[in-house]
Amino acid sequence: MAAYQIMIEGELDKRWLVKLEGLDVFHAENGQTQIVGVFDQAALHGVLNRLRDLGIELISIQRIDSENIKEKNENTKQN
Repeated sequence: MAAYQIMIEGELDKRWLVKLEGLDVFHAENGQTQIVGVFDQAALHGVLNRLRDLGIELISIQRIDSENIKEKNENTKQN
């Protein structure tokens, strides 16, 4: 499976965070939210479809090395 970083505009409410259990979610001061985790293709498409259905603006999606997830998370926490 591949790891992905999804950036969206705005923050997700607590109900949505429960649905993303197992993924790392970070809210940035600029109002954007980063979702990072390991997805199979079906799960990735499911997350993207839910974001679309909620009318949430997708900023970017990037495939990342799953070994770098911890490093990306630490960088986000520091910013």
